[in-house]
Amino acid sequence: MRSPRGSVPVFLGLFLLPMAAAATARADDISGVISATRTITRDSQLVGNVTCTVTGAACIVVGAPGITLDLGGFSVTGQGDAATGCGGGQTAGEAGILIAGPRGVVVRGPGIIQRFRGHGVQISGGSTRVLVTQVTASTNCLSGIFITGATANDVEDSISVRNGNNTNPCGGI
Repeated sequence: MRSPRGSVPVFLGLFLLPMAAAATARADDISGVISATRTITRDSQLVGNVTCTVTGAACIVVGAPGITLDLGGFSVTGQGDAATGCGGGQTAGEAGILIAGPRGVVVRGPGIIQRFRGHGVQISGGSTRVLVTQVTASTNCLSGIFITGATANDVEDSISVRNGNNTNPCGGI
């Protein structure tokens, strides 16, 4: 028996619809302890506070263009001293969030990046069109939000307080 015209595409559509939904990128949920650098390659969101125990490297690295990291009102906390941020001195390469190269990244608060023995948020390596908005950077050993070797980036509605140290009093944004 022959199928009526049009039934094959309807059947294929019903079969392919669940596969297409499964292929749709959904945000990665991040919370808890991060003990090795976490590289994100799709939109991600904090769903709880993050404690970072990574030494000498960034806690969260944005590894693809067009990514949004939503802090969701939570904090990302490094190993620095609560009063000075340095915990005995700065640690080369250590940062809360590193964006080195990707274009069109958004780091959206509200949220706090604090107590890193390097920069809180570091934008470098030719990154362009990065937006950091509604982020509080506090008690980081170097700058709260540091931009170098990058162009056409924006920082808006963000606060940088108690960053820097006696040797490198860079501190702000």
